Amino acid sequence: MFTLPKLPYELTALEPHVSDKTLEFHYGKHHQAYIDNLNKLITGTNLEKETLENIILAAANDPEKAGIFNNAAQAYNHDFFWKGLRPTGGLMEPAPALLEVINKNFGSLGNFYGEFKKAATSVFGSGWVWLAKDGETLKIMKTANADTPLAHKLQPLWVLDVWEHAYYLDYQNRRADFIEAVLCNLINWEFVAANL
Repeated sequence: MFTLPKLPYELTALEPHVSDKTLEFHYGKHHQAYIDNLNKLITGTNLEKETLENIILAAANDPEKAGIFNNAAQAYNHDFFWKGLRPTGGLMEPAPALLEVINKNFGSLGNFYGEFKKAATSVFGSGWVWLAKDGETLKIMKTANADTPLAHKLQPLWVLDVWEHAYYLDYQNRRADFIEAVLCNLINWEFVAANL
């Protein structure tokens, strides 16, 4: 059975960009619900003892396992999202080795920010925007609902949640402001480098 992973920081650690109230609801209620639903769906099945990643791969593209996929992928995506954020005041830019890879793939860190922000603001409805690795190439990828790069055999490096529940308490309908705040202040570049 899965349990809600502990946040790698306190609920107030992302302020003023993301409030403790948003984390209380987003992490404590939404993320918890995906874990609870997944546990109910896999109890007594051959997926009960599998890892989250294996459940995602087993359920992807199987209409009969759509509920399992959605809850497993949302549990995975949220855990990845939390780990990819750093408390305010941490490392503000990538280490030189990672910056070199970003420059090679996007031209500059500024170009990366611009492309990522454009992708994130253009997501229609609920979804995620990822920095993912496809072989030796980095790409920015949009996924709808619970979809995840794992289901497409890509390696996720970082993700931004653009579901309304990720930002509505703090930013209401100003998704672009939320995106800007996270990109400029909260990316955990050490986490990105560790996934590379």
